[in-house]
Amino acid sequence: MPQSSRFPLLPYCVALLLALTALCGLWYGLGKPVVLPDAATPTHKLQCASYSPFAKDQSPFDQPFVLRPEQMDADLALLATRFECVRTYSMTGLEGIPALARKHGLKLMLGAWVNANPVDTEREVEALIKAANEYPDVVQAVIVGNETLLRKEVTGRYLAGLIHKVKTRVRQPVTYADVWDFWHQHPEIAPAVDFITIHLLPYWEDNPRSIDDALAHVAKIREDFGREFAPKDILIGETGWPSEGRQRETALPSRVNEARFIRGFVHMAEEKGWHYNLIEAFDQPWKRQSEGAVGGYWGLFSADREEKGVLAGPVSNLPGWPLWLGLSGVILLGGLLVGGRPASARSAFLLPLAGALGAGCIGLWLELSVITSRFWGEWLWAAALTVLNLLVLLHVSLALSDRTGWRLVAFDWLQRRAGLWLAAAGFAGAVLMLGMVFDARYRSFPSAALLFPALVYLCRPADAPRREALLLALIIAVGIPVQLAMEGPSNLQALGWAAVSLLLLGALLRGRRPVERRA
Repeated sequence: MPQSSRFPLLPYCVALLLALTALCGLWYGLGKPVVLPDAATPTHKLQCASYSPFAKDQSPFDQPFVLRPEQMDADLALLATRFECVRTYSMTGLEGIPALARKHGLKLMLGAWVNANPVDTEREVEALIKAANEYPDVVQAVIVGNETLLRKEVTGRYLAGLIHKVKTRVRQPVTYADVWDFWHQHPEIAPAVDFITIHLLPYWEDNPRSIDDALAHVAKIREDFGREFAPKDILIGETGWPSEGRQRETALPSRVNEARFIRGFVHMAEEKGWHYNLIEAFDQPWKRQSEGAVGGYWGLFSADREEKGVLAGPVSNLPGWPLWLGLSGVILLGGLLVGGRPASARSAFLLPLAGALGAGCIGLWLELSVITSRFWGEWLWAAALTVLNLLVLLHVSLALSDRTGWRLVAFDWLQRRAGLWLAAAGFAGAVLMLGMVFDARYRSFPSAALLFPALVYLCRPADAPRREALLLALIIAVGIPVQLAMEGPSNLQALGWAAVSLLLLGALLRGRRPVERRA
């Protein structure tokens, strides 16, 4: 029954203003543009960038894959406006790249993919030699193998022999490319090459570097190699920073951090006269299959070949923030319409705030899902958690409303199943926690997916089945310290996930329902 005939307008309006301010602050805070010194200008081209020819909907895992010559032509035309050269990694499907590079005035560092299959390797090497000899004006160096020793696919002795074979048949300088530490682990490779090609990726280091320390780390390794392998030249064959994905210790992916690293590195490298190649030209979503979400977002341009603001101009971590703000606003409005008249002045204050929290969490979870989801199963999982959050939002909105008619019927239906919503959140939390403990390296932190139901059912206990709730709580409780120990105390995303897990743990323990005993 209504507790008052008057609508509690003042607390409702104050809370609504706070809610809208919070949503605007959330999305603008994520998307506000940052101004940094430019790395590239119309009159200043950068040295080189890694190029993989796959479009947004393509992957080398799709066999046989068919590359599109018109796409490669357009790609090189775009890259020619910013770079003097491109680096490739394989000859398969890229036989036409030298002619296209010549057309657009680009030089090439041409690569052959070396793997454990000697037949494939021989095919790659022969194609590399053929292209280098046919296009000596375009191919300025050849790279025999990329991180093959890191993958443990061949021995150092075999690789050195392959390099010698190529050197006898081409006129260009010959090198091999790998993570910097593997040049120390395989000293037999350095004498075989004409110059040393090292990969310096501070995000992927065994001891990941923060964006504030990354450039100093790169500089130290480069200078150490310059002294150790003198008089051979050193090429930094890969360096960059991811724009999306999970945090590793203090290394946080973002577009702004990518721009900070790339622009700072280019300035440093050109000031010191280093040779370099940036990874990579375009985002490659297919890499998420083997490297998680972070693998797909190292591009200087998006997979749609659009500017990311990495090289020049203002850069935003979330350029589409107005759309996400609009979506959150619609969800908030929906929650308020469902709730209708608040049941009391207290409810009037809580209803807009709860709606804003739910809308913000749903928006953040959907934004993360767009970045991370690779196939229908992951999209289905993302949709299921979105529906769960919407049901919880409906439940809390009706719980705070002055219920009559259909609102009373809907609330009764949701209230009787509140334990199910809590158990579903607990199940999702347990599954996600197991993933963060046993397969964490490539998983993003899903805090936004469970913050809202965890907080709602901690404050408003729901009757979840006791045994199931205890089991789920046990999995989450054991996982919290384990994943924190794995991630380290400096990983803010890990701390956020631990905090959400604690809230969910509290909700499960507070809301467990005793098991019914038989007479």
